[in-house]
Amino acid sequence: MAKARQDGPANDAAQRRLQMADIARLAGVSTATVSRALNHSPLVNEETRNRILELAASLKYSINIGAQNLRLRQNRTIGVVIPFDRKSHQHLTDPFLLTMLGSLADALTEQGFDMLFSRIATDELGTALAAPFDSGRVIGVIVVGQWGRHQELNELAARKVPIAVWGAQLPQQLYCCVGSDNVSGGRLATEHLLAQGRRRIAFLGDLDLPEPAQRYRGYRAALERHGIDADPQLQVSCPFLPSGGRDAVTTLLGRGVPFDAVFACSDLLAMTAIDSLRAHGRRVPEDVAVVGYDDIEQSSYFHPRLTTVRQPIGAAAQALVAKLLALIDGAPAPSVELPTELVVRASAGEAS
Repeated sequence: MAKARQDGPANDAAQRRLQMADIARLAGVSTATVSRALNHSPLVNEETRNRILELAASLKYSINIGAQNLRLRQNRTIGVVIPFDRKSHQHLTDPFLLTMLGSLADALTEQGFDMLFSRIATDELGTALAAPFDSGRVIGVIVVGQWGRHQELNELAARKVPIAVWGAQLPQQLYCCVGSDNVSGGRLATEHLLAQGRRRIAFLGDLDLPEPAQRYRGYRAALERHGIDADPQLQVSCPFLPSGGRDAVTTLLGRGVPFDAVFACSDLLAMTAIDSLRAHGRRVPEDVAVVGYDDIEQSSYFHPRLTTVRQPIGAAAQALVAKLLALIDGAPAPSVELPTELVVRASAGEAS
């Protein structure tokens, strides 16, 4: 007769002891040293601690201190991480990031939780993102953006690290994701420009990132619906930096291709593009109509006031917190896609 499988806390603890022994054997240290390293004890030197943490991550080991602390009501701290790419290093002063961070802080405070904020390089997400949870400093983590690290985020979810991510819905997604409908947003922006009689619409955004890539899909779908082929010369990849919009306009003008509109994947890109267009003698919206994305506060008083696709940042922060707390409590937390809305202002002509 086959032996019945025994699930529960005792079996989980036994499995963790086996994994700890494996880590100790591979690292050539004692299990006591492994335990200290996983708890970030100063008694373990940095080189040994890093080696042990890397082995633990590769074995998908989690000491689950966060869940223990939650049961004891000793920890009410949530980690909030805004990753950065070492090449572009998008600054925290970016208006969208600041708005999202403030909304998350408000949503966590309303639920009685503290926020531990950190920035982590994207190439370190696989190991560094779980460290505050593994050490018991936080009971869950909210990540703002996927930054091309979809697989690493999936691996963290497979380890049962409670994470909720702001970003795009992607195939085979194991982690909980909250984001806006980027395809619809890209379509809304482009359809509005087409309704104003614009036909040579430039697209500004980094297609290596999932959200701009989905907005580009919406842009192409709108063009196709009107029988217009997407011109590769009108697509400019640029980072979410103040220099991004300026450099993109310089690139477009350098290519010598005609364009009568710009769809930028963020309001910051749109605003800096407008500044660059003015510097080159182009009027907005008379010569070039411009639509941004996000609807940050500054877009309503920028000159000309910016037509943009509104992302519901406040609702997104509330959803991220709610989803993460559900995961921490062991409840299901399916991903959610929030609606987008076109906000028509002066930079792209009036509504048709």
